[in-house]
Amino acid sequence: MPSGIILLDKPKGLSSNGALQRVRKAYRASSAGHVGTLDPMATGMLPLCLDEATKVIAEIESGAKCYEFTVQLGARTDTGDAEGRVVEEQPVPSLDTARIESVLAAFRGTLQQVPPMYSALKREGRPLYELARQGLEVERAARTIEIRRLEFVDFAGNALRLVCECAKGTYIRVLGEDISTALGTCGHLTQLRRAWVEPFRSAPMAALDAVLEGAGSGEHLQPPDAALQALPLTRVTAMQVATLRHGQALEAGAASIDGSMPGRRVRVYGPEGAFLGLAELLPDGRLQPRRLMAANAT
Repeated sequence: MPSGIILLDKPKGLSSNGALQRVRKAYRASSAGHVGTLDPMATGMLPLCLDEATKVIAEIESGAKCYEFTVQLGARTDTGDAEGRVVEEQPVPSLDTARIESVLAAFRGTLQQVPPMYSALKREGRPLYELARQGLEVERAARTIEIRRLEFVDFAGNALRLVCECAKGTYIRVLGEDISTALGTCGHLTQLRRAWVEPFRSAPMAALDAVLEGAGSGEHLQPPDAALQALPLTRVTAMQVATLRHGQALEAGAASIDGSMPGRRVRVYGPEGAFLGLAELLPDGRLQPRRLMAANAT
């Protein structure tokens, strides 16, 4: 089975890793990884990278993501979503569109966010969610996040529907809680869907059943470089391929690269057009291999 990327529409009720392992087994992949974790309650785009495509996960993870979510005002849960138990209730003040838009404006741009206890972040080797399940809470340092777009959709029955485009590392559950607090109450997520992951903004997703049924043909697999089309590219000769595969940098000017700056990643293709992997343009003009596909994968 060839390596590749699958844009899964993760169903509700299944963990990201649970979905990944079902697909990995069906495609007989020796290695696999997913881009960004979706909670079991969440649905939507979950890029799955199989075998050699795992080498581009970091490139996809660094991109923006878009979420559609609903915050139920008036009750806070221990997990920040509908799967947790209610630990606090507050009255919901009278809210109109103007008031909501005013509050949302303060959440656009660069912010500081404290990660939730129910997260996969680790403290002394243990995931925080394990501590949270034991009733423990530890101090977490705030992290810088970027909210690039935050749009009001509607408000009915104390349920606030929003769309958010954000950079890596944003916890939508925490964002929903913080918005609730700014509105003068508390709240938790009742719906969360990831609409897209950059660079697959307009790419179609496939349901889990369809992905599993198509394992024999690989019809839902995209090539690893499908995630890298925004990067500059270079084509190298057979001799240069051998140099790169020995971990050696190509001399300055040995490869023609359009639109690349020192320190930037570059897509590398062999003389027959096969995608070889990623290299980095060094300040002295040399091209240093970074993440190359296995020789038998090209």
